[in-house]
Amino acid sequence: MDMSVGQVAERAGVKVSTLHFYEQKGLISSWRNQGNQRRYDRSVIRRVSVIKAAQQVGLSLEEITQAFEALPKHKAPTKNEWEAMATQWREQLEHRILQLKALQNDLDGCIGCGCLSLESCNLRNPQDERALEHTGESLLTNPEEPL
Repeated sequence: MDMSVGQVAERAGVKVSTLHFYEQKGLISSWRNQGNQRRYDRSVIRRVSVIKAAQQVGLSLEEITQAFEALPKHKAPTKNEWEAMATQWREQLEHRILQLKALQNDLDGCIGCGCLSLESCNLRNPQDERALEHTGESLLTNPEEPL
């Protein structure tokens, strides 16, 4: 069953302009009927739902586009195709979770610091690797020096 852009927007909970944007990015596809109106396959609702969910967990449109390249454009993906994409995303998200946990642990050292002591900052100077050459203020006053 084909659907109009308005029907898809309503069912997927997005604006019509969002569907046009996703189509421009190659994430979804449509065709034109005899009246030159866009028409979508019902399977596009699932694709839009997956795009929205992926964005909510922090995946970029580029990452979503890359994952969707392995999926068929004009029909609903199979269960195995969805699972393969989910496995790839699961690994990416697990890596991000580890990075965020490390950042969370390092933030404890920032409480009350205000980055007045960049020589011992866990975020800007891990393991105090710059302390031998520089003090905190020199990091702030020399923007051309790489961190």
